[in-house]
Amino acid sequence: MPPDSPPFAVPAPDIPAPAAPDPPGLMELFVAFAKMSLAGFGGVLVWARRGIVEKHRWMTAEEFNQTFALCHFLPGPNIVNLSVVFGARFRGMAGGMAAFAGLVGPPMIIATILAALYARYGEIDALRRALAGVSCAAVGLLIAVVLKMMTPLVDKRDWVALVILTAVFVAIGMLRLPLPAVLLVAIPFSLAIRFVMRRGAKA
Repeated sequence: MPPDSPPFAVPAPDIPAPAAPDPPGLMELFVAFAKMSLAGFGGVLVWARRGIVEKHRWMTAEEFNQTFALCHFLPGPNIVNLSVVFGARFRGMAGGMAAFAGLVGPPMIIATILAALYARYGEIDALRRALAGVSCAAVGLLIAVVLKMMTPLVDKRDWVALVILTAVFVAIGMLRLPLPAVLLVAIPFSLAIRFVMRRGAKA
């Protein structure tokens, strides 16, 4: 090789993309939602998001927000709807039933036992103070998960969504307006804004 010829370029090694996690099986769905429900003192939503998004990475934060938003418009408790929709997404009807059984089964047994104990010892003042402390912790957990669910909107600088979120919070949480009436206004309004923004981006 002549001395002034350029050296051969060494190709960069191929870096494999991180593999997507395998979809959970029926038993894995049952166990995962049972753990969420047993850990979810004060609300399962905190632990459901942590397990689905952060621990198992079965969904991204944005996918979780979209699924949970859908569950708000289905009849029944939101977290129960989430378990059925999530399980059915991976394993069909059997997956929805497995996730639902894991979410509801263990807490139902514990709640039945605690209800019997509370009926007998509920008048004890120390127990009432303990329950008041638990309720404060539950509020803290709820605020924490709300802030985490807002992270994708802040990261994407989705100010339109944040403004709508704030407006709905003020209307329901502070002005005490009826939830159905607020949603009947907020949903068409937000869809119209998204439609206009997409058309403007394509133009």
